[in-house]
Amino acid sequence: MGASLMPSLVSGAVREGLYTHIVGRRILYYPELGSTMDEVAKLALEGAEEGTVVIAERQSAGRGRQGRSWVSQPGNLLFSVLFRPAIDQLPFISIIGGLAAARAVRKVAGIDPGFKWPNDLILNGRKAAGILAESAIEGDSVCYAVLGIGMNVAFDAAGDDDISTLHPELVGGAISVNEAAGNEVARESLLRQVLLELDGLYRNLPGGGTGAGKSPVPEWSSLLNTIGNRVTATFQDDSITGQAVGVDDTGNLLLRTDSGRTVTLTAGDVTLSA
Repeated sequence: MGASLMPSLVSGAVREGLYTHIVGRRILYYPELGSTMDEVAKLALEGAEEGTVVIAERQSAGRGRQGRSWVSQPGNLLFSVLFRPAIDQLPFISIIGGLAAARAVRKVAGIDPGFKWPNDLILNGRKAAGILAESAIEGDSVCYAVLGIGMNVAFDAAGDDDISTLHPELVGGAISVNEAAGNEVARESLLRQVLLELDGLYRNLPGGGTGAGKSPVPEWSSLLNTIGNRVTATFQDDSITGQAVGVDDTGNLLLRTDSGRTVTLTAGDVTLSA
């Protein structure tokens, strides 16, 4: 297992035993990057091996879903992982990222997390982590998939004048693992556990021509706090309101409208609706 640099965050995760088969075959750490996702995509095109992990202390152009920026401070977790899945495994990449993060937070910090569909990790009703997956496809083949995870470990929006001024919505809407736990949680332990969980979940995915494996959707959907609520889903300039009644086999949201029609949503943002 190699790394460009071995600071305490990475060396701590490796030193305590990162016993994985795929995820973490190569770990690269940077004090600052534009985007870990962009770096992994570049490495993928250069032939990097599956499981390569890129970690940054800071990102100058981090992003979330639908082109939003991802705001963070040093002391949190910002990393992306390279996968080369089969086409039928691709819909699960974001899901296993969220599930790995949830399992790690529960095991390391002792907190029970939830999800707001499609994949925001929620602690105490506020967002603690975002998960984003992007991919490149040619025909029926996946060239590569990049999974990005940004987790607030020591994030303090209210205590940072720049963030609270430029992004006031984060002051009440975001939370850190430390705040939710009521104590300081070792982020190297969180990193190691996320990578361990991710490795197992990925290797156990169904599909890939074998038909074997176990879908992550049942466990993931059991943590969705969206299900059963009346919500408004928005995507770009469109919105639709109804009852979130469940998810399908690949994690798409099933929304029953007031007319009784069930709509399948593959992307978008959801908010509770009166």
